[in-house]
Amino acid sequence: MSIRFALPPELRGAVDLAAAEWQADSKVARFWQKDPSLWTRDGEENWLGWIDIVERQQQDLAAFAALAEDIRVTGFKSVLLLGMGGSSLCPEVLSVTFGQQAEFPALHIVDSTDPVQVKAAREKIDLAETLVVVASKSGSTLEPNVLKQYFFAEMQKAVGADKAGSHFLAITDPGSKMEQVAKADGFRHIFYGDPTIGGRFSALSNFGVVAATVAGLDYTKLLFEAAKAVASAKLDPAENPAVQLGLLMGLAANGGRDKITIFTSPEIYDLGAWMEQLIAESTGKLGKGITPVDRETIAAPEVYGADRIFAYIRYAATADSSQDAKVAAIEAAGHPVVYIEISDLYEIFGQFFTWEVATSVAGSVTGINPFNQPDVESAKIETRALTAAYEETGKLPERMPFLEDEGVKLYATGAYAAQLKAAAPTETLAGYLRAHLGQIHPGDYFAALAYLPMFPEHEAVIQGFRHKVRDAKRVATCLGFGPRFLHSTGQDYKGGPNTGVFLQITADHAVDVAIPGQKLSFGVVIDAQAAGDLAVLESRGRRAVRVHLGADVAAGLRTLTAAIDEALG
Repeated sequence: MSIRFALPPELRGAVDLAAAEWQADSKVARFWQKDPSLWTRDGEENWLGWIDIVERQQQDLAAFAALAEDIRVTGFKSVLLLGMGGSSLCPEVLSVTFGQQAEFPALHIVDSTDPVQVKAAREKIDLAETLVVVASKSGSTLEPNVLKQYFFAEMQKAVGADKAGSHFLAITDPGSKMEQVAKADGFRHIFYGDPTIGGRFSALSNFGVVAATVAGLDYTKLLFEAAKAVASAKLDPAENPAVQLGLLMGLAANGGRDKITIFTSPEIYDLGAWMEQLIAESTGKLGKGITPVDRETIAAPEVYGADRIFAYIRYAATADSSQDAKVAAIEAAGHPVVYIEISDLYEIFGQFFTWEVATSVAGSVTGINPFNQPDVESAKIETRALTAAYEETGKLPERMPFLEDEGVKLYATGAYAAQLKAAAPTETLAGYLRAHLGQIHPGDYFAALAYLPMFPEHEAVIQGFRHKVRDAKRVATCLGFGPRFLHSTGQDYKGGPNTGVFLQITADHAVDVAIPGQKLSFGVVIDAQAAGDLAVLESRGRRAVRVHLGADVAAGLRTLTAAIDEALG
C-alpha cells in the first residue's frame, strides 16, 4: 500500500503542526498504551481491543485451519451470513471483492428485515447445502435474532430438526444471549468476539476473519497484510500514514471540510460501505461529525463545495486512467485529496486497520469519544417501543399524510409540513419536493433513506436522482438502505451537525414473511424501524420528509423520480 496527501498549503501546514504536537506529547505511544486522555476520558480504554487483535489472531491460526478444513470437506455450496452493521459489512466487502473461491462455498449476506429481500435470500439458496453464520456481538440485536429464528425454522424444514444445528455457526461475544441460543440449538461451531472491540472496529476480529475463512480466503495472508498496517501505525507521526490521515480528517472537519468523499476502483467499490459505518458512527455525535459520501460518481470540480475532502483508493492492477484524470482535476482545483494505492486485493485488510486508526485519531482531534454510538441506541429504543405496542394492539401507530398525490403519500411533522406548504409553489408532490429540496443550503448534504429491498434496480433509480440533487444544489449526497444504515450512518445523521436534508422512502410490502414464535412479521419490524428512525430525526429538529410509494415499488420510484425532476427544474 502507498499513500500520498495532496493538500492545499494551509491544510498541509496544519497537519504538519499537529503531527509535531503529537510527536512532542508522545501521542502515538499513548495510543498504543490505550490512554483515554487522548479522547474524552469516557471509558475509551475499554474499547481498544482492536489495536492488538491482529497479533492475537496470528497466534490462533490452528483454529482457522481447522475451520477451513471442516468447511472444505463438508462441501457446503453456500454460506449465508446473518448480521447487521459491523457484523455484516466487512463480510459483505469480502463477498463482493473476492467472489467465490475454489473448493469453498459462495458467501451471501442478509442484513435486511425487508420481507421481499428476506424471501429472495431464502429462494436463492438450497438450505440443505448451506452453512448459516449468525453474527451478533451482543446477541441482543433485533435483526440477527429475527433472521436466525426464521432461517433456523426453514433449516429444520429442509434437513430435519435433529440436523438443523449442524448447519449453523455463531460469532458472538462470550456470555451473550446468542451463545446460549447456539449451545441450546446444537450449532456446529461457536467463535467468540472480543467484548473490548466495538462492532465497527471488528473487521480483523473473528467477525471478519471467520467469515473470510469459511469463504476460503487465505487467513494467513490477510493477517500478514493487516500486520504490515499495524507496524506502520506505530511509526512517528510524520511518517505514520494512519495518524496523518486521521489528523487530516479531524483538522479538515474542524475547519468546515466535514465530509469525506470516497472514490475507489470498481473492483473494490464495496470498501466504501464499510468505511461509511466506521467514520460516520465513530465521529457523528455531540453536534460534530465527519459525513462519509460513498458511491457518488466523480463529477467536474465545480460541483464540489469547500466542505469536502476526498479519498481515492486505487487498485493498481486495473487502474483506470480516465478515473485518475477526473480525480486529478479535483486536486488541481484546490480540493484536498488522499491517494491510496493497493497492488493486491489482500491489502484491503491493511486498509481496515489504517482507517480504524485514522478514525480514532480524527475523534481525538475533534474532541469526541469515537467508540460510542448514543444515537444508534435512541433509534433502537424507539423501534422497541413501537414493536411492543404492536405486540399489545396488533397494529403500529398510524400517522396522517399531509399530501396524497399520484399514488404517493408524504409525511412530516406538523410544523415542517406547514413550513413546506408555505414555500411550495403548488400543493402537489413536485411542489412539496421543491420546497423540501429548497431547504438545502451550501454546506448541507442530502440523504435518501430507502426502506426498500436493496436490489440493484432500486439502487440505480435512487442513485439517479441523488446525482441530480447533487448537481443542481452543489452539495454532498448520501444513499442508505434501511435498516442497515441505522447501524452505520444513522448515528451521524442524528447525532452529528444539523446539516442533513432527509428523504425517507417507504412502501407497502408486496409480500410479508412471518417470524416464527412471534406476533411480529418482517414487514412489521421494518415498518417500526422506519417509523422509529423518522421519529428520532424529527426529535432532533432534522429537515425530514417521508415519501410512501405504495405496493408497486418500481412504479412508485418512477413517480418520485419524475416529481424530483420537476422540483429541480
